[in-house]
Amino acid sequence: MSTQPTLEYFPLVHRGNKKMGYWSWGDPAAKHLVVCVHGLTRQGRDFDVLAEAILDKASSKGESVRVICVDIIGRGMSDWSDDPMTYAIPNYAQDMMVFLTALHSASSYETLDWVGTSMGGLIGMAVLGSVGLGDIALPVVPRHLVLNDVGPVIEWSSLVRIGAYLGRHAPGVGIFETEQQGADAMWVLASSFGPHTTAQWLELSKHQMKKCADGKFTLAYDPAIATLFKTASRETTAAGEAMMWQLYEHITAKTLITRGQESDLLSAATAKAMTKRGHKMPVPARLVEFVGVGHAPTFVAKDQHDLVTQFLMD
Repeated sequence: MSTQPTLEYFPLVHRGNKKMGYWSWGDPAAKHLVVCVHGLTRQGRDFDVLAEAILDKASSKGESVRVICVDIIGRGMSDWSDDPMTYAIPNYAQDMMVFLTALHSASSYETLDWVGTSMGGLIGMAVLGSVGLGDIALPVVPRHLVLNDVGPVIEWSSLVRIGAYLGRHAPGVGIFETEQQGADAMWVLASSFGPHTTAQWLELSKHQMKKCADGKFTLAYDPAIATLFKTASRETTAAGEAMMWQLYEHITAKTLITRGQESDLLSAATAKAMTKRGHKMPVPARLVEFVGVGHAPTFVAKDQHDLVTQFLMD
C-alpha cells in the first residue's frame, strides 16, 4: 500500500487555541487507533514508514486501522508556545489527553495503542501511568505501548550531549541553502540513528525542515524548547526519575521496549530493569535491541518496523 497522510489541526483551548498539527493515515472511522509520538526535536512524519507498514499489515488481515502521528506543540506544523516554560512533559501529556478524548467524541475508536520515541515515550508513560494511578481517565484504556529507546532513567551524559546542540538555530543560525545540505548537517548529529541510505535519510530530514521566505531552509522546531531543558540538574533529574518509575509501575498496557544496542540515553541496565518492573502490565515488558543502532531507532529498517507492527496487530 502506498499513500500519503492528511494534515489536520486540533485547537488546544487550554493553550489559548494554539493549533497542534497531526498526520492522519488510514480510515478515519476505524475502531483501532494507533497514536505515534516523536522525539524531542522531531515531528510526526518520522513515522511515515511505520504508519504504512501498519496499514499494510491491517489490510492483509482484512482489518481497518487509523494511525495518527502528532506534531507536539513547538514542532513541525504545530504552533509554538508563547511561554517556553510550558515545553514540559506534564503539559504535553495534558495536550494528548485532551486530544485523544476529543478524537473519541468524533470517531468513537475502541482500541488504542501508543508508540513513543524518546520524548514521545516519556509522554506515553505520563499518560498511561496517570490512567493506571486513577489520576486521569481516557475514553479507552490503551492496550499496547511501544517505548522506543527511553525509560524512567535517562543517562546524564546523554542529557549533556543533547544540551550541547539543542536550540542552536536561532534566526540566522542553522540556515541551509538546500534540503540536502540540511540533511547532511543533521546526519552529523543523528548518525546514532543507525544505517540509512541517502534516500531514506533525506526523506526523514526534509520533513524536519521548513522553508524560509527567502527560499532557504531551517529546522522545524522552536529553539525555545531548550529553555526548560537547560535548567535540568542531576538533582532534578533524579527526582524526575523517581516520578517516572512510579508512573511506569502503574501502566496496564502490554509493553514493548525497543533499544538501540549502542544507545547512550537508555542504558542496558535500565532497559533490563523495566522488564522486571511494571507489575500492573498483563505480561512482563518485552525488550528487543537493534544491533548497530544508538539513540534512537527510526523504524525505517524492515526488521524494526516489522517487529512493532506485529506487536501492535496481535
